[in-house]
Amino acid sequence: MPIKAAPYKHQIDAFNFVCGKFGLIPASGMASSGAALLMEMGTGKTITSIAVAGALYQTGKIHRILVVAPLSILGVWREEFEKFADFDYSLAVLEGSAAKKIDTMRHMRGSPLQVAVINYESAWRLEKELSAWNPDMIIADEGHKIKTHNIAASKAMHRLGARAKYRLLLTGTVITNKAIDVFSQYKFLNPAIFGQSFYVFRNRYFDMVGYGNHTPVLKKSMEQDLMKRLHSVAFRATKAECLDLPETTDIVRYVELEPVILKKYKELVKQSYTELSAGEVTATNILTRLLRLSQLTGGFIGSDDGGKIEQVSDAKLKALEDILESSIQEGHKLVVIARFIPEIHAICRMMEKKNISYACIYGATKDRQEQVNRFQCDPDCMVFVGQIATAGLGITLTAASTMVFYSLDYSMSNFEQTKARIHRVGQKNSCTYIYLIAKGTVDSKILTALRNKADLAKMLIDDYRKGANPFAPEGGESCEQ
Repeated sequence: MPIKAAPYKHQIDAFNFVCGKFGLIPASGMASSGAALLMEMGTGKTITSIAVAGALYQTGKIHRILVVAPLSILGVWREEFEKFADFDYSLAVLEGSAAKKIDTMRHMRGSPLQVAVINYESAWRLEKELSAWNPDMIIADEGHKIKTHNIAASKAMHRLGARAKYRLLLTGTVITNKAIDVFSQYKFLNPAIFGQSFYVFRNRYFDMVGYGNHTPVLKKSMEQDLMKRLHSVAFRATKAECLDLPETTDIVRYVELEPVILKKYKELVKQSYTELSAGEVTATNILTRLLRLSQLTGGFIGSDDGGKIEQVSDAKLKALEDILESSIQEGHKLVVIARFIPEIHAICRMMEKKNISYACIYGATKDRQEQVNRFQCDPDCMVFVGQIATAGLGITLTAASTMVFYSLDYSMSNFEQTKARIHRVGQKNSCTYIYLIAKGTVDSKILTALRNKADLAKMLIDDYRKGANPFAPEGGESCEQ
């Protein structure tokens, strides 16, 4: 595996499985130009894919890769390639206007391995240009995004996939409640498995029942055949089965704030520094000003008179939405932790809009144990939303093994106590912690302090005394800027 890390056994097995399908190494079973990595969140789909890409490149099989992923995780591919790829490559995340994306692609030629990363929406809008770029391999990350066979994004992926030499589909599982979703994902992957016609597939494997015969139910007699075909080109890895995983895994997911909000944020950084310089530099003063910046990275800003709080950004909310979708697709529960009440309300509104059953605890919650019991015992209650200050103590949330920190407070004890809600007696799986960090903001400083068990206020005061702006991001601006 051409990666700069020691892979786990299941990642080596997944790599060998795909290399076998692609004809790089001898393998049993059918050869295929498409393979699926059905690996749950936290088991290493991305690192395995990078290793496969490197192996194909090093053997001269590919020169250009197109990675199609949800918008909020485009940056993850850049970071993971930087961290793990042990081969020559050049990567561009296609962003900005359509003209800018096309221009970026136009310059992606020649050696080393060219990697273009784009979101699903843009992929179908720029299908013609992507086809002309002619990628040798396409990776569909969070492949359940193309589970509906007749939407524009799926159709574009089917057509792009048909032109590529190799295709890789990454998702926790292709089946949750609806086995019929398999068709579209496998049409992209390898149409030989379930055919080109949705209706022929549906009639073969499903009975149409219910009012108006609109509900597909998998025929008992065809279950075995469907699963055999599905797994013929798929490698499955669940957290429960991956006994070599560490007890806990941290994932930092960087979120890009909207340009107008980032500009507002930078103005607030300068203003906070000016205010701090005009008075006494104490822990209270510095943390009070940091509070406003933290609120803004979560998408909210208060009026200067301390009145109405307004939502100005949904960047973190969109990132959370993608994580949530993946988690529910895998059939796993999720704990979401946030610091501020407006964030909690915004997260809960999103759940309601998506008809996702959730439990919630924050300062005003009266029936706390009832909320915990519902999350722990009700299979339909998929998400627990908690406020750090009130949901971090004395409760057990082991029905989930993944926790998302939407935002963080500055307390080390709150941080450790909150993490322990899922990582405690009764937990059968390794735990994954995902941190949503607004890129280029104080979020990263706060997380660094908490992970290093450092005193945040002291760290910021030290920055100030060294002549740096304590509110600037790590490696960021000096106080003059």
